[in-house]
Amino acid sequence: MARITAGVGCSHVPAIGVAMDTGITEQDYWKPVFAGFEKSREWMKEANPDVIFLVYNDHCTAFDSSIIPTFALGCAPEFQPADEGWGPRPVPVVKNHPVLASHIAQSLILDEFDITIMNEMEVDHGLTVPLSVMYGQPEEWPALVIPLAVNVVMYPAPTGNRCFQLGKAIRRAIESFDEDLNVVIFGTGGMSHQLQYKRAGLINPEWDKSFLDRLTSDPVGLSQMPHVEYLREAGSEGVEMVMWHVMRGALDDEVTEVHRHYHVPASNTAVGHIILENKT
Repeated sequence: MARITAGVGCSHVPAIGVAMDTGITEQDYWKPVFAGFEKSREWMKEANPDVIFLVYNDHCTAFDSSIIPTFALGCAPEFQPADEGWGPRPVPVVKNHPVLASHIAQSLILDEFDITIMNEMEVDHGLTVPLSVMYGQPEEWPALVIPLAVNVVMYPAPTGNRCFQLGKAIRRAIESFDEDLNVVIFGTGGMSHQLQYKRAGLINPEWDKSFLDRLTSDPVGLSQMPHVEYLREAGSEGVEMVMWHVMRGALDDEVTEVHRHYHVPASNTAVGHIILENKT
């Protein structure tokens, strides 16, 4: 059967993609950001997943205020990089495992999770930046990618608990697929940051590090955190962190923390990253 072997939590700061695309990763500002992903790239080569299930949020490219699905699962054969205003990123086309994606869609809906099925969708930096920091700049992505877009742009966003329970349902779906596949699940977004109004530029390292600690050791308790705490402690865009709960919910109760990276600042936010492996 297919199995989820590990989870990756990762910020998806758009400026990280720009730094890679323009070849400035060795500049003093960016060097410590990318140094923290050197071990991650080695780990990815060893983990060698067949499929990445990547949880991210769209930034008004595939969706706008006229249609805001809470959970949107990509089931198309491939997904083109989106033009976010300065042309599409020069990264490979994202290729799906459409049979597994369709199986997951059916399993989730029969498991009473109402999701939107996307048979056509472009993907933005929320999805491509995590792939870039984990794989570098290959001609093709080494793994197939199933995208799950979560609404954290317009309220109401799903709760951490809802995302955590969705992760459990995704695991059930994947483990009921009869092809032998190694799957790694990504939860992306965050960490603490706010892009507008009086608290623009807010970064809360203590809260961020506590979140990473609890993601490993107290995932159930962490998933109960209310939206107001994300907003108060992590800024208006800190609510993106609920997507990490999808990843964590898909893993074992007890996991091994393989690697962690945290750096401030990168653009106007903090970069957070963690790799968790199932013990079984």
